[in-house]
Amino acid sequence: MQTTVILFHQNLRVADNAPLARAAECGRVVPLFILDEANGRQPGAASRWWLREALADLQKNLSRLGTSLILRRGEMITVLRNVLQETGAQTVAWQRRYEPALATHDMGIAEALRKGGTEVFLDDGFLLFDPAAVRTGAGNPFRVFTPFARACFAAAAPTKPIAAPKVLRGVASIASETVDGLNLVPRGAAWTKGLADAWDVRESAAQDHVAAFVAEGLPHYASDRDRPDREGTSRLSPYLHFGQISPRQIWHAVQHQKAAGVAAHTAIERYLLELLWREFSWHLLQQYPELAEEALNPVFAHFPWRADQAGMKAWQRGMTGYPIVDAGMRQLWQTGWMHNRVRMVVASFLIKHLLIDWRVGDAWFWDTLVDADLGANAASWQWVAGCGADAAPYFRIFNPILQGQKFDPHGDYVRRYVPELAGLATAYIHAPWLAPVDFLAKAGIALGNTYPKPIVDHSFARKRALAALAECKGYGAPERFSP
Repeated sequence: MQTTVILFHQNLRVADNAPLARAAECGRVVPLFILDEANGRQPGAASRWWLREALADLQKNLSRLGTSLILRRGEMITVLRNVLQETGAQTVAWQRRYEPALATHDMGIAEALRKGGTEVFLDDGFLLFDPAAVRTGAGNPFRVFTPFARACFAAAAPTKPIAAPKVLRGVASIASETVDGLNLVPRGAAWTKGLADAWDVRESAAQDHVAAFVAEGLPHYASDRDRPDREGTSRLSPYLHFGQISPRQIWHAVQHQKAAGVAAHTAIERYLLELLWREFSWHLLQQYPELAEEALNPVFAHFPWRADQAGMKAWQRGMTGYPIVDAGMRQLWQTGWMHNRVRMVVASFLIKHLLIDWRVGDAWFWDTLVDADLGANAASWQWVAGCGADAAPYFRIFNPILQGQKFDPHGDYVRRYVPELAGLATAYIHAPWLAPVDFLAKAGIALGNTYPKPIVDHSFARKRALAALAECKGYGAPERFSP
């Protein structure tokens, strides 16, 4: 009987897990997770918390099916060889990884194992489409999102997800770390309580989220997706990142609603475009492995970024004096997640109001987001900065006051995450410094004391950002650009 080691990475699920399903049909299964801290960009604190919870859930799910998750730490090839020897397994299978450093590392591992006589299978599952297959008419990778999305819609549909195995045959017990023994999160870390209150980190919860969203949220997605004061998004990104739900499961659940005529066509397409933006980001990362470190537009190598420690700290803590920015940064700190529209606003503020390098913001998001994702983070930060592929132009500078008024018109989002402003009249909730003194006093607000004054004037910041842009080689005078 064949024994297969199933190596779990970002596919921490039992449903729609092709390596696991194939191994279950062929014989015994050795589910294995290796904490290899020597390769790839290591997860930030919030992601490590999620990983701990996801591993605990995977452990329970595998146990229900009849086997155990083996947890080890160390260099991947060394651990794999030890487990192969301990179990007598002849085969190793895992889901392909697309982070450039890890993809290269995995190819080396596969080659070394095959040379030693071990069969190796790599399956897709993290993405909807093979990056090597989605190409322009000239055979080149896409750099612009809209034609990329059209090509994906025109391609053969992603294969349908497969069910979880009904039973798994394991091997005799072998040594394993405990989830807590991996020391992913410091014991007693107080900040994790907010994450635990905000998230149910289970594979079944991910499936429930999909079902609830396609039935209730999807019909309103096109109108509600930009409203942080509403529950208008799917909030599936961390489950997707850790593979507790696959993109194929979401794609086909949404398409099923379309076939049934349950949701408006525009809402379905709008949501599928969000899935494809994630896809586009990872395809870009295959073309440009330096995406997370270097601006794709070489002009930005000359950009005059500012070293503003005070501004950076105010931004991180949600104390900029701009309520929509502060609400977003506090939501991030409290829950490990931020609404997508607000992510664009806070990123624009850091880059263009404060002239702080986009990589500083990317690093903060990497540490504090439960859905921190190398492809999506880097592509999105470069998009806002205007230095990436198909990016918004740098001179597009979000006005945080108008953004708040447009997308949080009643101030509910701000009041939730910036409670010191809760009593302020809606007319001033997004610009409290414009409120009459008696309005502030009635709301119990003392600007500069209970809530900060703006750390930078919007009009001044906009002019400064355009002047900085003009310094970059290849751009003309600021007058060339309109708001």
